[in-house]
Amino acid sequence: MKKLLPLVLLLLVAPAVADEEPAFVHPYESGTGFARANAIDACALAEFERRGIEPSNPCSDAVFLRRVHVDLIGTLPEPAATRRFLLDRAPGKRTRLVDELLKRDEFVDYWTLKWGDLLRVKAEFPINLWPNGVQAYHRWIRDAVKANMPYDRFARALLTSSGSNFRVPPVNFYRAVQSRKPGSIAEAVALTFMGTRIEHWPEDRRAGMAALFSKIVYKKTAEWKEEIVIQDPAPSGPLDAVLPDGTQVTIAPDDDPRFVFADWLLAPDNPWFARNIANRAWAWLFGRGVVHEPDDLRPDNLPANPALLLCLERELVRSGYDLKHLFRFILTSRTYQGSPIPRSDHPDAAAVFAYYPVRRLDAEVLIDALCHLDGRGENYVSIVPEPFTFLTNMKRTIRLSDGTITSPFLEMFGRPSRDTGLECERSLDPTDAQRLYLLNSSDVQRRIERSPWLRRLAGQARRNALGAIRPIYVAILARDPTQAELSAAAAYLSKEGRDPRQGVMDLAWALINGKEFLYRH
Repeated sequence: MKKLLPLVLLLLVAPAVADEEPAFVHPYESGTGFARANAIDACALAEFERRGIEPSNPCSDAVFLRRVHVDLIGTLPEPAATRRFLLDRAPGKRTRLVDELLKRDEFVDYWTLKWGDLLRVKAEFPINLWPNGVQAYHRWIRDAVKANMPYDRFARALLTSSGSNFRVPPVNFYRAVQSRKPGSIAEAVALTFMGTRIEHWPEDRRAGMAALFSKIVYKKTAEWKEEIVIQDPAPSGPLDAVLPDGTQVTIAPDDDPRFVFADWLLAPDNPWFARNIANRAWAWLFGRGVVHEPDDLRPDNLPANPALLLCLERELVRSGYDLKHLFRFILTSRTYQGSPIPRSDHPDAAAVFAYYPVRRLDAEVLIDALCHLDGRGENYVSIVPEPFTFLTNMKRTIRLSDGTITSPFLEMFGRPSRDTGLECERSLDPTDAQRLYLLNSSDVQRRIERSPWLRRLAGQARRNALGAIRPIYVAILARDPTQAELSAAAAYLSKEGRDPRQGVMDLAWALINGKEFLYRH
């Protein structure tokens, strides 16, 4: 692959000169104008007009297909599914696609992974859930996602459960903290369920909330690494505490303060609970929240579009805290389906979602996509010594249960450590090491050279270069090549003296190194 770099440069500039359209950019946009689809769009459009921002055009079907697969199930679309979707001319096909993906097993896998990051599902230091606890906790989260457990019930179970960490998995929430002091537990609770960082609060207010978690005790058993999480049974007097809104409460000796907090948090008029998860869901799908950062809600960090955030909150509450419904509400909006190409240079265009924000794929999604090339999985490593932490390399990365189990690729591409539950633990910033890996790695080269479908296409390229190019684009970029791209690739593959097999491998490697493959767009 000695002449890979010239091919990369040629293909990366090809879309800019391909199939010029006066109204929209081919192949990334499919039309012009902002046609409202639901209440989200009414809020977004009002904000655009108020600030004098022109929203992007709608994205093309190919862009939407890939985007919604990556955002919803963490998996690139299969070529056959791409063909079917792009050839489908029936109205409402995008909504039907969203509904289909919400039923997929990969949806459960991917969103269990996302919750694992937030809830710090990790066997080893500094969380120390240990493998048995991780497996029980992960299985419970996965079952909750699969059953679409209402989010208020999900939160209540995590906040109020007592018992063995092996037999009552939600109690692992209180074990997945770096310190078991009441103040540290209160910080984890506020970050997870209120989207706020209480280190910014006055000391007396922090102490008042910490009191709500001061009666939690941890009791070891004779079984290795089993622990019981319960309210302290020792006799005590009434407990004075302060709820996050400043309300002072006195809790009877026999009452569990966690239930008092949960009742306050999950009340329908609570200003924190629905707002936090609605903002997080938006951030998970757009890369930034209506309030940014999504886990830094505070009075002086205002939402970019208050009406939009209120709309999301109300829709979630109205649905009975149905997160799948909230995802569908967002994904079927015209705002989500906007092009990644801005039509305004206004400095606030990104903050108010006037276009879809481009950002790199998650490390887990990216390695699964690369593994799909050769049909083999990643080689995982773990510092956990127990035999039940062994995983075959055929397991998809989005299905990993334990944040301790990793690989050099995952470390290099910014997988979160799951130490704090902060969204910023996941890094999507490109680095020189990542670029060199993708351009020069023998691992990537082996995956391409071993790929069964690329080998088949190489044989086809000897007879028909054009016939081999289209399937490569569809498999890697989920779209057909433009005429300029097709001509450039055909000229490269058909050059006299070039081995067609080598040309096919070079083309695949070039596309893998392009931003269109590496980024959500």
